[in-house]
Amino acid sequence: MQSHRANRPFVEVNCAAIPEELIESELFGHRKGSFTGASEDKPGKFQRADEGTIFLDEVADMSMKTQAKVLRVLEQQSVEPVGAGSAIAVDVRVIAATNKRLEDEIARGAFREDLFYRLNVIPFVVPPLRERKPDIPVLARHFLAEFSREYSRGARQFSPEAVEVLTRYTWPGNVRELKNLVERLVIIAPEDCIEPHHLPPEIFRVDRDNDSSATLSDARAAYERVFILRKLEENQWNMTRTAAAVGLERSHLYRKMKSLGIAVARSSHDA
Repeated sequence: MQSHRANRPFVEVNCAAIPEELIESELFGHRKGSFTGASEDKPGKFQRADEGTIFLDEVADMSMKTQAKVLRVLEQQSVEPVGAGSAIAVDVRVIAATNKRLEDEIARGAFREDLFYRLNVIPFVVPPLRERKPDIPVLARHFLAEFSREYSRGARQFSPEAVEVLTRYTWPGNVRELKNLVERLVIIAPEDCIEPHHLPPEIFRVDRDNDSSATLSDARAAYERVFILRKLEENQWNMTRTAAAVGLERSHLYRKMKSLGIAVARSSHDA
């Protein structure tokens, strides 16, 4: 809010979502008739962000050709629309983000070193979600409220046991994986309170490569959760049949489920 650009345009570009043949036109604009389908002049993202900010998300997914042109814009502070014979001056603050390590991309020849140093003026490194455990419940509840409103599902909540399971998971897909999971739960979960049995089996896995704190006990518990959840689903949450399928007394199965954070589905029955 302190920036003099705070009230100016903020333009977001998902570099991974724009086809290579269109990204030049999207970023720099084009003139009418410059290619098939160009029926009118179109300003590019850089022009729309003039005097404001452009956010280049997934910047490492740009081709080397596009990277070279972005570098030229940053150096010359001007853009040349496709089909135009002259450049247009722009005054833009650039923010770039990527989920890749750009030093590695440079080493394998997939990212321009000169563009990296041009962008890397004030770097911010966001740790992966597995290293920010306290953020997981906060983000999960935020997304739950957001998608509940979007899909008109009314007020929904996570049970404490479900929050514990979510927090224990290592989230290799980071915040996007969490967001997508919560959206899926809002769509398919039939109850207002989301319990562990609503969560997909992979959420109960212990990722040994990414969780150095995981123990043999953690790994065993993670396997037992997945195994029992699968048997519960196979038996439509009938506790008697599930107990027989896993080789436990029914009372023992209840205790085991409680210790693993698996809540009994409201629709379960013993008939």
